[in-house]
Order: sequence, then structure tokens, then C-alpha cells
Amino acid sequence: MPYIAVSALSHEGLIRDHNEDSLVIGPWTLCATVTESPQTLLFPLGSPCVVAVADGLGGHPAGEVASSLTVRRLAATGSGLDSEEAVRAELRACNETLYGAAAADPDLTGMGTTVAGLVLSGEQVLVFNIGDSQVFEILEEDGKPRLHQLSTDDSPPPPPGRRTTNIVTSTLGGTVAPREVEPHLRRLPAAPGTRYLVCSDGLTDPVPPEELAAALDGHDDGRAAFELWRAAIDAGGPDNITLALVRIDE
Repeated sequence: MPYIAVSALSHEGLIRDHNEDSLVIGPWTLCATVTESPQTLLFPLGSPCVVAVADGLGGHPAGEVASSLTVRRLAATGSGLDSEEAVRAELRACNETLYGAAAADPDLTGMGTTVAGLVLSGEQVLVFNIGDSQVFEILEEDGKPRLHQLSTDDSPPPPPGRRTTNIVTSTLGGTVAPREVEPHLRRLPAAPGTRYLVCSDGLTDPVPPEELAAALDGHDDGRAAFELWRAAIDAGGPDNITLALVRIDE
């Protein structure tokens, strides 16, 4: 049976005083935890398995609560997400969960998070996102890795002279009055040998795509995850950094 191997880490970076990112891999979650050493997990590719990053919104209250509630819910429900319709419904339920928690505790009003990830099974890979956390397929061209973005950023084009913008136009939660979300979704075949990168913008904002690809070159996934983190740290580590390298294997 095919399996998936996931190498992942989460870190607060060099500027933030705490980590508002969270991560889910199957039934396993990493919430507001700091580690510089990648964790590697293996799962049989049978029932659906979720790998996703949630990035709590800075400038809003309780970003770490919003991201952890999201990944914990995905960990509990992920094995049943066998279709695009199921993923869409679950992300909308995550949105309702955040607004419900905020309604019960005024200190959480306005909390929100982005989310991006994969639902992998033996037949298909479902790619989803809301916000500006990202999912990439790692391709090989002339023996060198190249990143192909699969997610769709919910943000306007950056101003001239900049690669990125800090504006996010769609999130889970994030407003005082509840609003609905429309997730981005796409379906791909589950092909052995395929590799993916799922990450928060604390990795992609400070590090250009070509430098991310260079950090992957010549390393196994565990070491490559560390090299990606180090590239973001060397670029100033301005935000929380969370990433997962995913490989489908025989």
C-alpha cells in the first residue's frame, strides 16, 4: 500500500514573541509549539489524511486559539473528507466554530486564521486554502527542484517593487460579525513520488521561490525542512514559520 511521509516544523521566527501557527498531520496536531527540529511521520495512504497549516491572524486577538481550534477540528474529522463537497463543508464548519467560540468569550472577538493544506487518499489529493498560506507541488526540471503553486492567495496584487502584500481578503473568522467563506479547492491524482510543500507565509514572504527551491536541492525531506526554516531565519525571520514537506511513496 502507498504511504505518505511528512516532515514538519513550526517556529515563532526572530521577531514575534509567540507562535500563532498550528499544524495538523492526520490525527496529530502541533499547536503554538516551537521546534527547530523537523518531526517526520508516516501514514498508510488508505482513508483520507489531512496535512494543513493554519496561520492565526496577527493584529487580531487570540490568533493561536483560532489556528489551534481549526487544526484540532480537521484532525478529528479528516478521515471522512473523501470529496470536494466534504472538504468545503468542513471548512465552513471550522469558520462557524471560530465565530461560535468568539460569541462565547468576548476576549476572542475578531480572532481568525488562514488555512491551507491537502487531503490525501489512495485515489486523489484534494488541495484547499482560505487566505494566504500556501500549497506547492515540488517538480523536477533538469534534475533541480521547482515550486509550482497549487493554492490561490486571497490577497490583492502586491504594490510595485514588492513581491508580497500583508492584506488578506478571506479568512476563517477574523471579523466581529460572522461571514461565510468560499474555500479554494482543486483535485489531483495521487501519484507515487509526488512531493508537496504546505506552509505559512512566514516562509514564503521573506524567501523568494528560487531560494526555497535551492534549499530543497540535494536533501532528504527531513533535512530539507530544516534548510527551508533556516532560509527564512537567514532572511530575518519576520513572522512565524510553519511548514510540512509531504511525499507520496510506494
